[in-house]
Amino acid sequence: MKNLWSNLYVWLDERVQLESLVAFMGKKYVPVHRHSVWYYFGGVTLFLFIVQVITGILLLLYYKSGEELAFESIQFIMSKVQFGWLIRSIHSWAANLFILAAVIHMFSVYFERAYRKPRELTWLTGMLMLFLGMGFGFSGYLLPWNELAFFATKVGTDIAGVVPFIGKPMLIFLRGGEEVSGATLSRFFGFHVAVMPGIFTVLLGIHLILVQRQGMSEPLHTDRSEAGVPRTTMPFFPNFLLRDLLLWLIVLNILAILAVFFPWELGTKADPFASAPAGIAPEWYFMFMFQTLKIIPAKVLFIDGEVLGVLLFGVAFLLWTIIPFWDRKSARGEHNRAITYIGLFVVGYVLLLTILGWVL
Repeated sequence: MKNLWSNLYVWLDERVQLESLVAFMGKKYVPVHRHSVWYYFGGVTLFLFIVQVITGILLLLYYKSGEELAFESIQFIMSKVQFGWLIRSIHSWAANLFILAAVIHMFSVYFERAYRKPRELTWLTGMLMLFLGMGFGFSGYLLPWNELAFFATKVGTDIAGVVPFIGKPMLIFLRGGEEVSGATLSRFFGFHVAVMPGIFTVLLGIHLILVQRQGMSEPLHTDRSEAGVPRTTMPFFPNFLLRDLLLWLIVLNILAILAVFFPWELGTKADPFASAPAGIAPEWYFMFMFQTLKIIPAKVLFIDGEVLGVLLFGVAFLLWTIIPFWDRKSARGEHNRAITYIGLFVVGYVLLLTILGWVL
């Protein structure tokens, strides 16, 4: 068996130069400090994306898009396909954990100022992938064509429609017409399984190349290289990689427990002519925005409250995305306490409004 693996390695090395890749990985080092645990959430996010791709392909073998077929095809998957209920539940839970891991990874990068020069493009590609991940959740939510998803999509696209100037065209583009219908379902299906995965894969490739080229960033207060103190590091391969794989295994177990003991429900089939059920709410990662729009008064001076809320969120997301270009102190390797206070406020605000959204 040992000779077989050796021969296989030699055969591959002669064709794809594995030896140079192994040598490159052997030269990569990861900084070791008391905040090193946050490095692993990037790998966890990648792992959960891989799980979604695999389970999504398996679901795609049986799923049928269409107003008359979508709900029934999910019913068939859950009741007739062997372990179909489990695959769907894993896919749904992995989607939520993916957003959670991506958000934790994003905030850890933010508080560690890992977006500073020369990692501006790494931050930008990461933020774009986070927005696409939320788009995955929004588009995938409608695919079972159940009651909650139908009306949540109606509310979500209505909010997009209030954006000044481009709101109406955006609403028609998302829905494929004036109302949420089978055309919306077909459009969201295309977004979910083709358009978004394609863009995401390109961004992911760029992001991973940048991370490998630039290495892991150290927080400003732990970077001792300029003071002449030797840095503590560990080899990326195999030390860091094996720890990453161990965490993947733990996450897989958590995912399996959630999928088995808390299976994802299907609900009832959507009826476009029925009235909206009470308690319609978006997924948890949109809850803070949804709750904010509910709190804002109907009119603020001469502006509609909903329009004002959407504009404020748009500006906030834009400023957050381009922070490497306006936080110049971090770019020069200096501390900017205002950035930390802003981040703490955002974390507290999102948590508070999300909790209020579920309680109220």
